[in-house]
Amino acid sequence: MQRIGVFVCWCGSNIAATVDVAAVAEAAKLEPAVAFATDYQYMCSESGQSMIKDAVKEHNLTGIVIASCSPRMHETTFRKTAQAAGLNPYMVEIANLREQCSWVHKNKEEATEKAIVLMRTAVAKLTLNQPLIAGESSVTKRALVIGGGIAGIQTALDIADAGYEVDIVEKKPTIGGKMAQLDKTFPTLDCAACILTPKMVDVATNDKITIYSYSEVEEVKGFVGNFTAKIRRKARYVDEELCTGCGACTEKCPSKKNPNEFNMGLDNRTAIYIPFAQAVPKVPVIDAKNCIKFKTGKCGLCATVCPSNAIKYDQEDTFVEENYGAIVVATGFNPIKLDEFGELGYGQIPDVITSLEYERLMNAAGPTKGHVLRPSDGKKPKKIVFVQCVGSRGQSCREKGYCSKICCMYTAKHAILTKDHYPEMDVDVFYIDVRTPGKNYDEFYRRAVEEYDVNYIKGQVGKIYEENGKVMVQGSDMLGNKQLTVEADLVVLATAIEPDETARSIGTMLTASMDTNDFFTEAHAKLRPVESPTAGIYLSGVCQGPKDVPETVSQAGAAASKVIGLLAKDKLVGNPCVAGSNPLLCNGCGQCANVCPYGAISYVEEEVRGPGVREVRRYAVVNEAVCQGCGACTVTCPSGAMDLKGFTNRQIMAEVDAICK
Repeated sequence: MQRIGVFVCWCGSNIAATVDVAAVAEAAKLEPAVAFATDYQYMCSESGQSMIKDAVKEHNLTGIVIASCSPRMHETTFRKTAQAAGLNPYMVEIANLREQCSWVHKNKEEATEKAIVLMRTAVAKLTLNQPLIAGESSVTKRALVIGGGIAGIQTALDIADAGYEVDIVEKKPTIGGKMAQLDKTFPTLDCAACILTPKMVDVATNDKITIYSYSEVEEVKGFVGNFTAKIRRKARYVDEELCTGCGACTEKCPSKKNPNEFNMGLDNRTAIYIPFAQAVPKVPVIDAKNCIKFKTGKCGLCATVCPSNAIKYDQEDTFVEENYGAIVVATGFNPIKLDEFGELGYGQIPDVITSLEYERLMNAAGPTKGHVLRPSDGKKPKKIVFVQCVGSRGQSCREKGYCSKICCMYTAKHAILTKDHYPEMDVDVFYIDVRTPGKNYDEFYRRAVEEYDVNYIKGQVGKIYEENGKVMVQGSDMLGNKQLTVEADLVVLATAIEPDETARSIGTMLTASMDTNDFFTEAHAKLRPVESPTAGIYLSGVCQGPKDVPETVSQAGAAASKVIGLLAKDKLVGNPCVAGSNPLLCNGCGQCANVCPYGAISYVEEEVRGPGVREVRRYAVVNEAVCQGCGACTVTCPSGAMDLKGFTNRQIMAEVDAICK
């Protein structure tokens, strides 16, 4: 006979302001299996937990229902409390009165009625609960970092410094990411390369770190502590072991008119190229689409001049399979494409460029050697107009609803650097409002206005067009309450940023949660900001949401600390809420195995003999060490043979019956 205790939490005023918690506790006492019920202001507090432990012993409780906040918050807390009181930790049910009731209702009578129903469902389920025992699994002492930007680099270095091996997989020919393309960083105006390059070298020379550049993760299987990843190493057509990075091949290559991706297409590169001077690894890659040798079978000049015979035209993609205990996603971001913003003239007017393109123009290693020149005629502009929030904070389907966070600051940086190099140049900035949330950020913005006399115009730009050789910027001046048209020689658009195009496919591969904007979703915004809801998957950098370099590095370190904490363990306690198959009901159809994202289901064949009967029966078997208890197999099974421990069909139906009571 079950003896259940119900503990209703006020959650301060989060629940008590909308729900009559005393009435919920009184209603609980009327439930047949409930032996004790009470309410308290903070059940998760030390005194609240002590109350639960005392009640378990005093009333000989066999299970407890905590009517409080989301189980995402404190389910682990109350399971530990139950265990300390001598109960099985899986004889605990959480009735979510905060997120599912008090926070979504204003009428106290309705909220209280619903809270009572939620409490009843938890009690009904708990009456059918069985004690569960968690299994254990080993931990592979190696981490995988997907993405080689500053986030991935910092995460890998921190994990390696703790003594664990790390593999970085970067889809481009070199690590470095977007930060390698920057000139200076705000608010200190430090040289981006001066900060980044030493870290890239540290990664290359660290014997605990392996770099898989020009590579992609093709497949991931397994579970926390025991992942297996298949990595495709794309053919560079250059042997990394033999190449010395001398650059002779790039100098002699006759195919020289290929858009340079690193310089945002503002100049050209050869068909065999090293993306930038400080690239790691400093090994060229052949662009097979534009290489004369691959297109016509002729040329081969790069192989002729290579002193180390590193050019391998017959090289093919190879695959590496490795085991990992943890995976860190650091896939970064890209500026949005401006194809749908025709009114701004990008792609039609040569002197309308993006902020990242302007960054390359200002860089001493860029296409113009650091001189700001108009793309149309190579002349120095006299007036530059910066346009903020292009594609950010909008309401239409073509715009991002979120703030990209870095645009206000990098535009202020561009304005300061422009005026510093060219004091005579006029600089206007159209903005919606200026957001400067970081340390010394507001002072940096005010410096642009007060010290460098940058003209900030509060208003949005509606149209950019050409007239008499000038770029005309038509917008509003909200403070002056007027429409205005500004003549400019160069217009710079501060484009929104979005997750890298690989984010969605990688998220699907890792069974990680993502939001509607394709940013990875953290397990808890406040308490677990660098963890994915999928155990063993961690988030680093802009893949989780817009952020600047300091915030990215901070999150990278936080993700690394979580990985180190995981890899430091020899054994992991598994989730006992796993699927199980009833061989007597299973017809071996295979549907459950098809939907299982973890590959936990296999089939066995068993010969059945009886009087005059001899047949082979096929049924499903679940590997409990691999199963993560997602329940996909349970809802798919047509014969009802699959069930989920802790969430059986009987338990779920008992909850439904309690709602209809």
